[in-house]
Amino acid sequence: MNKQLPKHPISLWKDQVEFPTFPSVNEDLQVDIVIVGGGITGVTSAYLLLQEGFTVALIEADRLLSGTTGNTTAKLTAQHGLFYDELIQHFGVEKAQQYYQANTEAMEFVKSVINQYKIDCDLAIEDAYIFTQSEEEMPNLEKEYQAYEKLNIPGKMVDTCPLPFTINGALVMNNQAQFHPLKYLRFLVDEIAKKGCQIYEQTTALKVEMGEQPKVLLHNGHRITCKYVLSCSHFPFHDEGFYFARMHPERSYVVAALTEKELSGGMYINAETPTRSIRYTPYNGQNLILFSGEHHKTGQGVSTMKYFENLKTYAENAFGVKQFIYRWSAQDYSTLDKVPYIGYVTNTNRNILVATGFRKWGMTHGTLAAHISRDIILDKDNPYIELYTPSRFKTDPSVKRFLQANINVAKHLVQGKLEDPTKKIEDLKNDEGAVVKYRGKRAGAYKDESGKVIVVDTTCTHMGCEVEWNSGERTWDCPCHGSRFAINGDVVEGPAEKPLEVLSNDE
Repeated sequence: MNKQLPKHPISLWKDQVEFPTFPSVNEDLQVDIVIVGGGITGVTSAYLLLQEGFTVALIEADRLLSGTTGNTTAKLTAQHGLFYDELIQHFGVEKAQQYYQANTEAMEFVKSVINQYKIDCDLAIEDAYIFTQSEEEMPNLEKEYQAYEKLNIPGKMVDTCPLPFTINGALVMNNQAQFHPLKYLRFLVDEIAKKGCQIYEQTTALKVEMGEQPKVLLHNGHRITCKYVLSCSHFPFHDEGFYFARMHPERSYVVAALTEKELSGGMYINAETPTRSIRYTPYNGQNLILFSGEHHKTGQGVSTMKYFENLKTYAENAFGVKQFIYRWSAQDYSTLDKVPYIGYVTNTNRNILVATGFRKWGMTHGTLAAHISRDIILDKDNPYIELYTPSRFKTDPSVKRFLQANINVAKHLVQGKLEDPTKKIEDLKNDEGAVVKYRGKRAGAYKDESGKVIVVDTTCTHMGCEVEWNSGERTWDCPCHGSRFAINGDVVEGPAEKPLEVLSNDE
């Protein structure tokens, strides 16, 4: 069997589920609610709001579920690594309890929908473990366990677990879950289509024009008039609240393998750095093991293929590998205090709601965001609105992290402008990209497998930082705010809305 990583990245979930195609908007529309973003938050929001009798348009810039939702590891859990002790320190016991309860309720909602409709989506109830192979990390596990006790979270410390290697200890949260996210969401998409949701793909929202009724302005000149706008895209498309300065983007990586040693159950994440997350999923009558981790700020790592290679080595050493089947990556945003922003985009604008900053735990937080958004629109009490409101700003740790994040942005903005590339286009091998000097200036060049070259301006169209080459995904990534661009300059991920300028296309 081939033990090499696949040459090109592809998500297991996307490879297994085919979605119907939907048209783009080709006329002006009017509905009650416009949902921007076709991931788990957008689809679940449409499902809930249609039940309340609203007319809904769901628009997606690319294809439905093509972004982070389609690249998740799909753990459905309230265990989010070593986090509850930190939550107590910054938010207090009551808010930390709400965080646990909110994510638990979101998990139970997904399970109830799956059971109600008998959705075949590989749902499995599993215990979630935070484990360590380091004696130095044991005090941190003990502190987290003490946080569990303060918050009445069912959990316990254990010396062993079903992993096929020795650990120093682990903290377990019982009765969590994992599933196939796109099999689940394929059912919901069919349901909302039946209920009259107007679904549009290849439809990019540019901004909201405020007035008596908000109007979502689209890239093709059309507009959708509505009462409420839900910004459920990965990054808020209408950045009225300076979200680009209040979050930072991170990339993480996944390799999926058939292994020599089996994983009999459980979901796992380690306590130490670098992060190692492990779970299984059914695959052609066998169990495929997903190994994920290696996170870093977007555009600020070494050769990104190295991160896949690190996970490959870990999988081989920990489990033994028969064959690597898939590799892919995901991008997530983290807020200043690590709790997502869900609610009004600003305190003064009550027509636009936002949901972002899920910090790699989007299966529960995306579901939760849909419930909070629905309740805000219905003017219905929801106990979690205050905890997740985007208008919060905690002195500790928000000020420190705000300064750190924006100093980091300024550093990369300056470094990119001062960089004097030494590589030339003629130095590139086939299927290689790099920052080069082109006509005396910094540019980005990619030579395809046939030797044809395309050259783009490396200045990000969001705020002018200089993008870097991502060898793992063959994209141009911005180190400041996480925008990503395809080889031909097209936007892959925001906040950028405009493509990179093409300087030369050797066709």
